[in-house]
Amino acid sequence: MTNVDIVRKVQNEFLQTGRPDLRTGMEVEVYQIIRENGKERIQRFKGIIIRTAGKSELEKTITVRRKIGAFGVEKIFAIHSSTIEKIEVLRQFKVRRKSITFIRELTGKAARLKEIKMTKEELNTEKTIASVNYPEQKVEAPKAETKEAKVEETSSEDTTKESN
Repeated sequence: MTNVDIVRKVQNEFLQTGRPDLRTGMEVEVYQIIRENGKERIQRFKGIIIRTAGKSELEKTITVRRKIGAFGVEKIFAIHSSTIEKIEVLRQFKVRRKSITFIRELTGKAARLKEIKMTKEELNTEKTIASVNYPEQKVEAPKAETKEAKVEETSSEDTTKESN
């Protein structure tokens, strides 16, 4: 078992279920649990994913951008965070890059993206995560009895030689 396999096995316990396959160019609505003064509420944040990052599945993050009035607001979410209740994909746009941060400077017609026609069920299908299942390997320590048996055999041979 390699180190990567060990890390994946540990991380599988913390992965959240029901997360769709998120890519750059998707319009998403993120439902985040906010805790304030002992109370909980759910805050929705709707926007376009402009960037994805993270090497392993547990480290995956998305940057979601939303235009509010004259201002652009961006939030970074960890996909498998326990504070995220659900992520709902609304639409998919045609994008050929991993990061479309250039859209920050664009306004009006220049900021438009071409939509890919898909149903919400197709967009929100749960991402299948390759799980690592290894059978438990029993590692047996060398038995101390064998050493003692050898010691006893040699001592019994020595006594027979001495008696002759």
